[in-house]
This record gives sequence, C-alpha cells and structure tokens, in this order.
Amino acid sequence: MTNAHDMNHARPARPTVDRRTAAAWLAAGLLAGCAGGPPVVPATPPRPSRMSDEQAQDATVLALGLVGTAYRYGGNTPEGGFDCSGLIMYVYRAAGLATPRTVREMSLWGQPVHPSFVRTGDLAIFGSRGDASHAGILVGQGRFVHAPSTGGTVSLARLAEGYWSSRLIGYRRPL
Repeated sequence: MTNAHDMNHARPARPTVDRRTAAAWLAAGLLAGCAGGPPVVPATPPRPSRMSDEQAQDATVLALGLVGTAYRYGGNTPEGGFDCSGLIMYVYRAAGLATPRTVREMSLWGQPVHPSFVRTGDLAIFGSRGDASHAGILVGQGRFVHAPSTGGTVSLARLAEGYWSSRLIGYRRPL
C-alpha cells in the first residue's frame, strides 16, 4: 500500500511558465481569434436610412418575385440573369436606391446593422476571414434571397443553414 507522500512523488511535475510568456500567448490567441471573425457592430439602433420601410418592403417583394431567375455571372436583369450583386443592384434600383456594383463595395457601403436591428430589405454579407464574396437580401423569418452560383437560379435560403451561418460577415443598410 502506498501512502500519500509516495503518491505526490509519483505525479509528474507541472510545467512552469513565466508570466510574460503566458501573457504573450494569451495576447496572440486573442488577436488570432479576432482576426477571422465578423466585425463587431455596436448593439445600438442604426442611424436613419435613405431606405424607408416602404422601400424596404418593395425590395423584399421584388426579390421574392425573382426567385427562379437564372444565374449569370455579371448579370443584372431578369431577362439576362443575375449574379448576387447584380440582383441586389436591380432590386434596390427598382426601390429607388443606387448601390455599388460589387459585393466587396457593398460590404463597405451604407452602415453596419447589429443582428437585433435587421429588417427586411437589409443586405446579408457573406465571406471568409472578413473578405466579402457573396450577398443577399433579407426577406424575413431568417431567410434571404440570393443568386448563388453558376448553373443555379435566384433562390431563397436560411441564414441558419450551416454553410451560410458559418460565412455570415454581417448586415448592411443604406444610409
């Protein structure tokens, strides 16, 4: 039978780390964790927007009406097909607002909106490592309309779907 004294000697010694080394590792870990995530948006109501509630509703109805339209890279009309930014540009133009042409520009356009303040007609921006590569128009109930890919059509998707939820960068609204 072993006694408590023998058991203490049988355990391996805990490694020691000086405080400066621990602080450096902690800081590096925090910075690395922040670098890949979406930007932090304050949980405050967005500023008033040029897009009225009526325009946002019109954009939503039009976007839903375009579901099934062919995808075409660089496309920006129902007859010629849409890519994701062309779809947004077309819908917003019909609602009386001009948008940038590319997703990258759209990801910086307008104002960021905290998730608790999103409304129909706002943009959902997707990408990886903070680089925007796709966008859609929010239509309510956690859904968005977008032009997903070559060979596809404008479709309705859920923000909570694994693919989209893991790539959501944030939300934008016109100023």
